[in-house]
Amino acid sequence: MKTTRTITHIWQSQPTIEGAGVHLKRAFGYSQVPQLDPFLMLDDFHSQHPADYLAGFPWHPHRGIETVTYMLRGEVEHGDSLGNRGVIGSGDVQWMTAGSGIIHQEMPQKTEGDFQGVQLWVNLPASHKMMPPRYRDVSTSQIPEITLESGVRIKIISGNIGETVGPVQDIVVPIHFLDVLVPAQTTFIHPVNAEDTVFVYVLESQGNFAPERSELIPAERLILFAKGDQIHVSTHTDPVHFLLLCGKPLGEPVAWRGPIVMNTTEELATAFREYHEGTFIKHGEQIRKM
Repeated sequence: MKTTRTITHIWQSQPTIEGAGVHLKRAFGYSQVPQLDPFLMLDDFHSQHPADYLAGFPWHPHRGIETVTYMLRGEVEHGDSLGNRGVIGSGDVQWMTAGSGIIHQEMPQKTEGDFQGVQLWVNLPASHKMMPPRYRDVSTSQIPEITLESGVRIKIISGNIGETVGPVQDIVVPIHFLDVLVPAQTTFIHPVNAEDTVFVYVLESQGNFAPERSELIPAERLILFAKGDQIHVSTHTDPVHFLLLCGKPLGEPVAWRGPIVMNTTEELATAFREYHEGTFIKHGEQIRKM
């Protein structure tokens, strides 16, 4: 008998300002650790007003985490301290493993109409905090999309559904990252690993995410589930569009300040001292684009 997951928490994303003045919504962050282990943060930048996002995220360091940027609409130019450059366009993903340290920038470009993307932070285990940095640019054409018999459409960024596997593989903390659209008057039941942390972030419209609860949960809400073997999503007169994230908890201590996440305060102090001394980058010659 499969156990359907119940909902333990629902959070509404909160307005905040990051970078050089980017207005965004934080779905979760520091205050929710360790409830969403191995996930650390999810930001939703969504606006029709270029003044909200054009200031961007100028040069800043990361260590000890992976950052996953998924653009739904619009473009972001990016570059790093090792000379890598590129553009993340609509439907594209950048999966960057900061490891021992990288300095980069992300600069949104002016878009007519909606500009929307999300950035997810995934923790690295202590054994990989100081690994060589790497990144993957994944174009929308590389991301498989399947349509179930029910009409549910799923883009698989990482993980798999049956024999269909997402393009982001060989990652340190295996996670499932799915973009799901459930049509109106449809039920979607999806199996998950029983011990994984599982959450949904609603991007558009509304849906029911647990059969024991009657309310429809709208956009800009994050839904964290209890343990179980599957999630149950249903819709009424409207479709619902959401991100589904699943990952195995690390169960390790978290020491976090700004863009750097380590296991101890001593490691944090070392990282910031090295950044100010100019010795932050450890594996420049080994970084690779995948």
